[in-house]
Amino acid sequence: MSTCRPASKAIVFDLGKVLVDFDFNRVVDRLLPRCRYAETALKPIIGQETSLLPKYETGQIDTEGFFEEARAISGFQGSLEEFSEIFGNIFWPIEAMVSLQNELKCHGYPTFIFSNTNELAVRYISQFPFFHKFEAYILSYEHGVLKPDSPIYEVVERVTGRTGDSLIYIDDRHENVATGDARGWYSIRHETPEKTRKALDRILV
Repeated sequence: MSTCRPASKAIVFDLGKVLVDFDFNRVVDRLLPRCRYAETALKPIIGQETSLLPKYETGQIDTEGFFEEARAISGFQGSLEEFSEIFGNIFWPIEAMVSLQNELKCHGYPTFIFSNTNELAVRYISQFPFFHKFEAYILSYEHGVLKPDSPIYEVVERVTGRTGDSLIYIDDRHENVATGDARGWYSIRHETPEKTRKALDRILV
């Protein structure tokens, strides 16, 4: 990786499955004993294929609204505080990617987080020290739109002050990377830290 301090390029990281891993099965396992209804009732709470989580991750409902709808669907019998801990505390850092971001920052590259996410997730992820080492955060629930829709990519360009191949974008989902490609970004489909590092080395020569 180059050791110069290039002002022209910025590195944009997805969050889930890139900087942090997570397991929604933990939510199901911990919610189910506190719910009146069957496990199938929990799917709308954690599934992107249903309307509840996307509503939360686009800011159409706040955390209290998400909790009330989730409680109605599942019959959860605990408090908002208990639900928040169960739903939010499912993440752990991917240390190799955290180290990579730190190296890039030390070499002078501005780094940004760009994520489809929600307030509860960010509340828990922000407890990890690495989270605070980015220049800015483009989070779907604050902007009312999800990747891969173009308007939130426009937000990234405004926030970073860069367009086209001055943006290097790392994401694990094909459809998200495809929108970056269509905007002329250098897009890296993240599979493993080793592959992502090699892809960056080819770009940052």
